[in-house]
Amino acid sequence: MKEITASGQTIEEAVQAALEQLNTTRDQVEITVIDQGKKGLFGVFGAKPAIVKVSLVKDPIKETEKYMKEVTANMNLDVDIQTTIEGKHVTFELNGENIAILIGKRGQTLNALQYLIHLVINRISENYYTVTLDAEGYRGRRQETLESLALKMADKAMRLNKKVALEPMPAFERKIIHSVLQGKPGISTYSDGEEPHRHIVIKPK
Repeated sequence: MKEITASGQTIEEAVQAALEQLNTTRDQVEITVIDQGKKGLFGVFGAKPAIVKVSLVKDPIKETEKYMKEVTANMNLDVDIQTTIEGKHVTFELNGENIAILIGKRGQTLNALQYLIHLVINRISENYYTVTLDAEGYRGRRQETLESLALKMADKAMRLNKKVALEPMPAFERKIIHSVLQGKPGISTYSDGEEPHRHIVIKPK
C-alpha cells in the first residue's frame, strides 16, 4: 500500500497536497489525521501545520482484473474483460480467440479459475464479494444443458423407479439441478459425497 505524509495550514490543504503527490482522488485513499494543526496568535505566532497520512487503497475489482490478465497471458491468451457489478456480486466476462482453452472440459478450467479469482478479490477487499467468471456466454449455455439433463434424468428415475446419480459438479451447478426439479411432482433431489466428488442424486418419491 503506497502512503505519504503531507502537511498544510489546514487538514484540507494537507489532504489536497497528498492527493496531488499521489496523483489520485479522495475516494481512492484512506486518510489519517496525525496533527490537526494550530492557527496560532494572529494566524502567525505559535502556528502549527496540520499533518495527515494518506494511503492509496487498492481497488479489489481492478486488481482482480489485472490478475486475470496475467493468468491468461501466461496461457498465451489475449482476452478482453467486461466487468458487471451488482451489489456484492461481480461478473467477469472474458472474450477473445481460443477461449475454449480457458473453459476446459465441461468448464473445469473456468471453474478452477473462478475459485482462484474469488480468493483474490476477497483477499484484497474489506467487503465480501461473490464472483461469476464467464467466457463468451458459456455459463448460459451450460445452464441450458444442465436444465435439460435434469429433466431427462428425472424422467429416467421415474421410468425405472430407482435413484439416478449425476456426475460430480460444483455447488453452483448443483443448485441449478435442484432448482429445476424442485417443483416436479414425484421427484426429490439431494447432494451426496464429499467435494470435489459431490454429486446430485435424483430419487423418485
